[in-house]
Amino acid sequence: MTARRLDQLLSSLGYCSRRDARDWLKAGRISVAGKVASDPGLKPAAAAVRIDGEPLDHPEGLLLLLNKPLGLTCSHDLREAPLVYDLLPPRWRDRNPVVTTVGRLDKETSGLLLLTDQTDLVHRLTSPKHKVPKIYHASLDRDLPSELIPLFAAGTLQLDGEESPCAPATLRQISPRLAEVTLIEGKYHQVRRMFAAAAGLTVTALHRTAFGNLTLGDLAPGAYRELSLDSPDL
Repeated sequence: MTARRLDQLLSSLGYCSRRDARDWLKAGRISVAGKVASDPGLKPAAAAVRIDGEPLDHPEGLLLLLNKPLGLTCSHDLREAPLVYDLLPPRWRDRNPVVTTVGRLDKETSGLLLLTDQTDLVHRLTSPKHKVPKIYHASLDRDLPSELIPLFAAGTLQLDGEESPCAPATLRQISPRLAEVTLIEGKYHQVRRMFAAAAGLTVTALHRTAFGNLTLGDLAPGAYRELSLDSPDL
C-alpha cells in the first residue's frame, strides 16, 4: 500500500477531517513509532500510528460478512433509508474509499451480504467471468413444477428486457414450495424473475445462504463478522 500523509490517512479511515487531524497533532494525540507526532505531512507505516495510544482501526481495509435483515436497502442514498450501512459503526461509514456492498440484495431479500472498502475486490467478486456461486432459498406461492429443474440448468431461460438468456443455474427442490437456487451471475431481481418467467410463480420470501464458500453459520440477522481480505473462501 502506498504511504499516505498522516492527515490524509486519518481522514481516509473515518477518524476526522484533515483539518481536525492537524488539531489532533497539535494536541499531542497522535504518535508514530512511540513518539508524539506533529507533522501532518509525515508518511508513516499505518501500523506504527497510534491515536490516544490505540492502533488504527483496520488500516489495511475492511471485509465484512453481514446477515442482512428484511427491510434494509443496499444504497448510500439517505432517501432510501433504512440502509444496511446503518448497522455499521459510524467511523466505518466515513471511510474513503467508502464501504460498499458486493452486489445487492433488494429490500425484501435477506441473508448473506458482503461489504468492503476494497474496490478491486468488489469488481472481482461481481464480475461474471469469475463465476462466483451464490445460493438462495426461495419460498414460492405454488408447488414447484419438476420441469423447472432442467429448464434452469439449460441456460436458455430468457428474462424480459434481457438481451441474453440466464446462465445455467442449479435448482433443487427442498419441499413442495421451497427451492434452492445456485446462480453464477447477478441480474436484477434474477431469482424472482426466473421463477416468474419459467412458470408464473411468485417468490414470497428470498434468503441468500451462501456466497462462494462463505455461509452465514449461526450469525443472527443484523449481525456481521469480519473476514480476512485474503480469505481462501472467496
